[in-house]
Amino acid sequence: MKCLVMGGNRYIGLQLVRELVEQGHEVTVFNSHEADLPASVERIHGKRHEPGALQGLLGPRRDDFDAVFDNTAYSPEELAPMIELFRGRVEHFIFTSSIAVYEMAAAQPVAEDHQVGDDAATALYGAYAAGKVHCERLLQREFEENGLPYTALRVTHTCGPMSPAITREPGTFKRLEEGRPLLIAGKVEAMVHFIHTRDAARGIAAPLGKDAAKGQVYNVAGKQFSSIRNYMRLLAEAVGVEPEIIEMPDDLPADMRSPIVHWLEASRGSMVIGIDKIRREFGWEPRMTLAEGLADSYRWFDQGGRDLYDYDFSEDERVLAELERRGFVAKQDGPSRAVYRAQLDTLKNM
Repeated sequence: MKCLVMGGNRYIGLQLVRELVEQGHEVTVFNSHEADLPASVERIHGKRHEPGALQGLLGPRRDDFDAVFDNTAYSPEELAPMIELFRGRVEHFIFTSSIAVYEMAAAQPVAEDHQVGDDAATALYGAYAAGKVHCERLLQREFEENGLPYTALRVTHTCGPMSPAITREPGTFKRLEEGRPLLIAGKVEAMVHFIHTRDAARGIAAPLGKDAAKGQVYNVAGKQFSSIRNYMRLLAEAVGVEPEIIEMPDDLPADMRSPIVHWLEASRGSMVIGIDKIRREFGWEPRMTLAEGLADSYRWFDQGGRDLYDYDFSEDERVLAELERRGFVAKQDGPSRAVYRAQLDTLKNM
């Protein structure tokens, strides 16, 4: 099929482009940043948020594509122009959503019919969640009223090369390489469900061209989940070091938060995502274990990825200074605080 991918220059989007090419599809990307794309991929350079950009650049091409993958719409206002362009013109419109749409669940795993948060003021993930929910509802209305053949994929937390957030693997890998402690806070035994970006890309591509997928929503999650504490151990295993994991006390000042963990599970509790539906209907299965996914991420980081980020550990030092001022004895794994200080002093004197 002739596929248009919105984004496709890094992380999940780039993995999706590679997956589609490997499956034999003809791929065009629309994005604002250059990337190491497969040779067969056509690139349309543009910024979707600039007034008139979508109509001007994609309008003349609206009949060129069989399928559209929209990975970069976060609100109905961003999605609506794409619907206007491709309504009645494509065989499949695939939208990348997120498990951030879900509210907390008393029983898990969470299936696609679980309650979602559509109010930015109260949703678990705030405006981001509400925006994705309203995008899904706009697509559903278009399906019912105008026959838009859409599918929405709710992707869980991701790991893998080229992370756009230094608070994910990159900053943690760097801390581990430098012998810094990993400062985590909140519900550190809460379960977080992850997926490697290539498995996510395979999941997003799985419904392509399948009539049964049209008008449907699917969860896309990995084969394993982990507590926040154990995820830190798996990150250290990927680097090949023994971690020092320090649990921050709950009574630190409100502006002292973990400089690593950004998952809301740390404050709200476990969230495990059910993938029975996509497995049953398309035979899709996540392939990578968490250890394999993080090992792949570290391979990329070690082969030059680390140079793409700017690291600032001043917040770590601020938290550690407060802990030392209190005489806090951390509940920790791995090397002692004295060993960390010796390692850090050695690095500073090199």
